[in-house]
Amino acid sequence: MSENESGAGGPLRDLKVVEVASFVAVPAAGAMLADLGASVVKVEVPSGEIYRKGRPAFQGFDSDFPESPGFQMDNRGKRSMALDLTRPAARAALLRVIDAADVVLTNLLPERRRKYGLDHDSLRARKPSLVVGAISGYGMDGPRADEPAFDYTAYWARGGLMDLMRDAGVPPSMQRPGIGDHAAASNLVCGLLAALRERDRTGEGAYVDVSLRNTALHIMGTDAATTLVTGVAPGRHDRKAPLNALWNTYPVAGDDRWLMLCMIEPDRYWDSFCRAIGREDLLVDERFADGWARTRNAAALVAELETTFAGKTLAEWEKVLEESRVIWAPVKRIDEVVEEPSARAHGYFHTLRHAEAGEFDTVSAPIQIDGHDLKPAAAAAPLGADTRAVLAEAGLSEQEIDEIL
Repeated sequence: MSENESGAGGPLRDLKVVEVASFVAVPAAGAMLADLGASVVKVEVPSGEIYRKGRPAFQGFDSDFPESPGFQMDNRGKRSMALDLTRPAARAALLRVIDAADVVLTNLLPERRRKYGLDHDSLRARKPSLVVGAISGYGMDGPRADEPAFDYTAYWARGGLMDLMRDAGVPPSMQRPGIGDHAAASNLVCGLLAALRERDRTGEGAYVDVSLRNTALHIMGTDAATTLVTGVAPGRHDRKAPLNALWNTYPVAGDDRWLMLCMIEPDRYWDSFCRAIGREDLLVDERFADGWARTRNAAALVAELETTFAGKTLAEWEKVLEESRVIWAPVKRIDEVVEEPSARAHGYFHTLRHAEAGEFDTVSAPIQIDGHDLKPAAAAAPLGADTRAVLAEAGLSEQEIDEIL
């Protein structure tokens, strides 16, 4: 077993996966399977995929980390093969590797899958028990099946989230990278496990397709379901005049710091909330006498709360609100989240060793299973580090391997 093969104790320890994919969504699913114990072989172009090369310094960070930390996160625990799939001999060799696999993962466009013989019909004709998993922009059927996409286009823009996740009158903002991709990855893992369970019963494989746009609709399912029933899009949030002033964000003293109130049952918390923030006067203010009054006068209540919250820092409000048991949270910066003791205590991060950079931390899979230590087996392997070994395991001779490489 090489350094980049998953440990023997994971619940998927007997599963063999071949991944022919780049960027985030499908590789993230492969990483989750590796964390769960599967043996995952990643196939890259000989020059290495572009995501691997996105070192932090290229994005303006003062860091000498030699690769993309995101690539490391989404490719930890995998073995690495470098093959030029434009060459027939390389494609034939890859198929021999796939012959020993349980699962093939890909995000190649359908046309390229067919060209390389990696479409699900060809693969399952060769090996009927194979489970093939793919993530696409819009699904395997319909007029957009062959359309290239990233999560920015299929998940955020065409999926409707970008429009909904903005306040009234504010232009759509550029969202953070990889969010839709990682959500789709979790969906793919779920579908793969279901298909594998069915294969255990029938011996037959399956094709599992997850689309970024469908993932977006499921993520915002509450709004999508309401729109399907009513035919009307939900109104955008207006922070200055929300339906519920206790379900809103507020600025506090300090440099662009905010807190989030999430009292979805405002009447239940109204009395204790007002007392906690030292605004008992609001309890006798006729404008806020009951729930309907607070809704009618939400803009006035927001103005009162903005004045109050501006009087203390986030740390000061944290002490006050933690004792009150109302539902709230500080709006944390990501650099604060990764250093938070509770995040470390819950195992949200693991330390890996990079061949050049030494030890570094990465984000763990969002799953914990009793009796299993689901941590990454190793950092992402150097490009092509396992090509010869994997091809030899597939039965290719040294001469055949030399001809391919």
